[in-house]
Amino acid sequence: MTNAYSFDGLLVFGLLFVCTCAYFKKVPRLKTWLLSEKKGIWGVFYKAAVIGTRLHILVALSCIIMAFYILFIK
Repeated sequence: MTNAYSFDGLLVFGLLFVCTCAYFKKVPRLKTWLLSEKKGIWGVFYKAAVIGTRLHILVALSCIIMAFYILFIK
């Protein structure tokens, strides 16, 4: 179990947020509802989705490394 206030917890939250927004970009109804705004608070979802789709290999590797770290090292 990761602590939400530790650096590990923030990294896990960031990775899950980027992965979730990238998934939302692939679903047509969620894309128009959640990712239509590109500025402001709702723009954070759009920017995370763009990061997740453009850097999908690096995001996937980061998720694998973080899972290995949490399961075996921590």
